[in-house]
Amino acid sequence: MGGPVRVLLAGATGTIGTELTRQLLDAGHEVVGLTRRGQGADRLRDAGAEPVVADVLDRPALLLALDGERADAVIHEGTALSRTPVRHRDLYPTNVLRTRGTANLLLAARAVGARRFVTQSFLFVYGFVDHGDAPVREDAPLGPSGDGEFGRHVAAMRSTEQQVFRSGLEGVAMRYAFFYGNEPTTRELLDLAGRRLLPAPAHGSNMSLVHVADAAAATVAALERGRAGEAYNVADDHPLTWSEYFDALAEAAGAPRPWRLPDVVFRVSPYLGTVVTRVGLHLDTTKARRELGWTPRYPSVRDGLAAVVGKRRTRG
Repeated sequence: MGGPVRVLLAGATGTIGTELTRQLLDAGHEVVGLTRRGQGADRLRDAGAEPVVADVLDRPALLLALDGERADAVIHEGTALSRTPVRHRDLYPTNVLRTRGTANLLLAARAVGARRFVTQSFLFVYGFVDHGDAPVREDAPLGPSGDGEFGRHVAAMRSTEQQVFRSGLEGVAMRYAFFYGNEPTTRELLDLAGRRLLPAPAHGSNMSLVHVADAAAATVAALERGRAGEAYNVADDHPLTWSEYFDALAEAAGAPRPWRLPDVVFRVSPYLGTVVTRVGLHLDTTKARRELGWTPRYPSVRDGLAAVVGKRRTRG
């Protein structure tokens, strides 16, 4: 899309939405931020965005709240996650936002006259399995959807992408790696690591991560330059095991190496245990670099955590 545009942003006060609002405004775009609460509206107004209070799952109320609004594009960053999910049921509300919420936002996009729709997806759209050491590209097969818990999560991620690609709008999907650098989750993890209350799996699986500021920058680039009908992997340059991630958190917090626990201990939680000990996924980001002109500001977790700690010290 050429030049500044007016963007309707769902999830504008969420994990990535807060940073994305700032970056969109800094890039010269206008932001109409959707939020469910008046407190969120105050935050958006203070940031320079135009707030609209509405629940994306309430279709009539959403369309009524947007009556008379216009936007050139919609970005869907709505999730119900304020912290790292531990149990399968922690993901149920976000699954609904990826299915029914996407459908409602596509109706809203047409109502406000939008041409482009960028949706949040996630690396597990490729499936909750160990993909080995080879980087996974966007043309890799997607994970199976089915009746099991993991299949339902994959089905929700596939749904948001497929709805957007088939909508007739300029649909783009962002397949994000695991976020870090966001408040309050990263601050809490650093505090736990600093007190040696964040044990690490003895081995752990390999995973891609991305600083939330880099994820937001990739999304702005996709809004401006992404190709319709395409998905983009978004991750930093250095995948690492969960054990190495917890080590990096402890190092950033100035604490000793975390205690190591047998992988089987983490499997007490069927969801989290599988993610940290059995799923391996290294995202290939060549396509995002080539087509979006995007590179991560923080090439590794250690770079990103150093920036987080430096910012905290400055504020302190």
